[in-house]
Amino acid sequence: MLHEFLTLHRTALIASCKTKTARRSSPLPGHEDMEFGIPLFLDQVIKTLQLEQNSSGREGMQVSGAAGGPSHASELGEAATQHGRELSLNGFTVEQVVHDYGDLCQAITDLAFELDAPIETEEFRTLNRCLDNGIADAVTEFSHQRKLISDDRESQALNQRLGFVAHELRNHINTAMLAVSYIKLGAVGFAGATGGVLDRSLLSLKSIVDHSLADVRMAAGLPSRSRRINLGDFIAGIQATASLEAKSRGCELSVVKVDPQLFVEVDEELLSSAVGNLLQNAFKFTARGTRVY
Repeated sequence: MLHEFLTLHRTALIASCKTKTARRSSPLPGHEDMEFGIPLFLDQVIKTLQLEQNSSGREGMQVSGAAGGPSHASELGEAATQHGRELSLNGFTVEQVVHDYGDLCQAITDLAFELDAPIETEEFRTLNRCLDNGIADAVTEFSHQRKLISDDRESQALNQRLGFVAHELRNHINTAMLAVSYIKLGAVGFAGATGGVLDRSLLSLKSIVDHSLADVRMAAGLPSRSRRINLGDFIAGIQATASLEAKSRGCELSVVKVDPQLFVEVDEELLSSAVGNLLQNAFKFTARGTRVY
C-alpha cells in the first residue's frame, strides 16, 4: 500500500525534497522550519490514502478535496493556502512554490523505482489529486499575497505623491492668501511687488494642477486624445501664460515666430503640461535679467 510506503520512508522523502531544493537554488532562511510545508502535506497525503482504502473515499476527499473541484475548505487546501502565504512572506517565487510540491512527487517516484515498490493506479491518481489541489491552493494564495504587497506599495507611493502635492498647494495658497490680505488693506496695489507674489502663487497652483492631471492620465493609461491643432496658436497660448511667470522671476521669454499654416496631430493637454514643465524649470534655473528662448 502506498500509504504504508510513505509512512515507512517519510523521513527519507522529506530529506530528498530538501536536497532537491538545495540543488536547484539556495534555500532561503527558515524554509525548513515552515509550519505548513511539505512534511504536513505528506502527512495529509498519507491520511487521505488511508481513509480511501478503508472507506468509500468521501472521507478522504474531506482531507484533500475532490479532483478539479474547490479544495480550499479541505484540510489539505487550508494547509496549502497557509503554505503559499508563508512562502510569499519569506520571499520565494511562484516557480519555487510549484517546485516545492513537484519535488515530493519526484522523490516518491524515484524511491519507489529504486526499491521496486509497486504503486497502484488508484493510489497514484489519489497522489496526483493531492498534488494538483495543493499546488493550486498554494499558488492561488501566493499570487493573492503578492498582489496585496504590490497594491500596498502602490498605495504608499500614491500617498507620498498626494502628500507632496497637498504640501505644495498649501504653501502657494497660503502665500496667495497673504498677498491678497495685504492688497485688501489698501497699502499695496496689484502692480507692485505684492501683486507679483500673488501672480507667482497663482501660476504655481495652475502648474501643479496641470502636471498632476497629466500624471494621472499617464498612470491610468488613458487613451491619447489627439487632435489636429494649429502650432502657432498653441505656442501663442503657452507664451501668454509663460511670459507672466518669466516676468515674475525677473527674466524674459523669447519665442520664434511660427508659420501660421503649420498644424500638428497631438494630445494638447499632455503637450501643454510637458512644455509648461520645461519652461518652469528654465525660469527657475535662469539668472534674473536674462532671457529664455
